[in-house]
Amino acid sequence: MSEPLHPAAPHHLPSFITAPGDTDVLLVVVGIVLIGAVLAVGNFYLHLHTMPERMAHKSQKFQFEIVAVLGLLALFTHNHLFWVIGLFLAMIDLPDFSTPLRKIAGSVEKMAGVAPEQDPTEPPNDAAAAQSSSAGDAKLGSAKSEVAGHA
Repeated sequence: MSEPLHPAAPHHLPSFITAPGDTDVLLVVVGIVLIGAVLAVGNFYLHLHTMPERMAHKSQKFQFEIVAVLGLLALFTHNHLFWVIGLFLAMIDLPDFSTPLRKIAGSVEKMAGVAPEQDPTEPPNDAAAAQSSSAGDAKLGSAKSEVAGHA
């Protein structure tokens, strides 16, 4: 049931003009493209924004934390100077002063006859781990015997 066109309307209408009551396909396609474009641009922005953090991830922990804080400040304050500083800091390899100083301190402790402290970043010594596990087994065995004695 086709309605006749108005006499003033052109006889050759473009394909994107729909009849009353029909679905506007062009509107649906443009809406989907718009939503996809907004998501793609937002994804690109966040990927670009985290570039200094991804670059500093391979460096020292302290440098990575500073770059991450600068990135968050740039994100929440919309101040691009923080992002630029974080990018430059991520590009620079800071010298590692803590490792040589730790080794010097360990050597001085050995010369003084003091047992060096265990570094929390290093895995535990095998001898210390064996002593702690045997002490733990002894405590566990005594606890089992106490429980068995009550039964």
